[in-house]
Amino acid sequence: MDLAGQILIAMPGMADPRFDRSVILICAHSAEGAMGLIINKPLEDMSFSGLLEHLNIPRAPDGRDIRVHLGGPVERGRGFVLHSADWRRTRPDGATMAVPGGYGMTATLDILEALAKGGGPANALLALGYSGWGPGQLEAEIARNDWLTCDAADGLVFGADDRAKWSAALRGMGIDPLTLSAAAGRA
Repeated sequence: MDLAGQILIAMPGMADPRFDRSVILICAHSAEGAMGLIINKPLEDMSFSGLLEHLNIPRAPDGRDIRVHLGGPVERGRGFVLHSADWRRTRPDGATMAVPGGYGMTATLDILEALAKGGGPANALLALGYSGWGPGQLEAEIARNDWLTCDAADGLVFGADDRAKWSAALRGMGIDPLTLSAAAGRA
């Protein structure tokens, strides 16, 4: 099972409160584990312009403004830009990682500089930290009904209403979120 490029939807009975009602795009998945970014939890106390200022990256008058999210509980001081595949920087250090489904993930300053100048990818969000699982851990959580999986869609991944993404992901699978209970997530 390769879940890269798929969406994880936290079930109501999720035991870990850090992932309550989370929607996660899985960026990498292999026998060694999995890595993903939460796409529906914006950081209220962090703005993109504030982050640029902190990093001493000048912002042009037509510079872009993207949302800053909590990507997960691991390495929260590290930033990842999840973006559409129309922007890719290839350098020896492998600056942009292709994510199945037409996405890319870049963790270098050049994408922030491009966005600050008004360029960069058509769609992007910045995640601080990431969600990670060790070998077999994610598969065990899915088998335990902690997560549902579905295909990723740009409208969901880059949609403007972060708070509605969890319900929208469930509805996209034909599930009415109001019919779920915490007990159903543990069944």
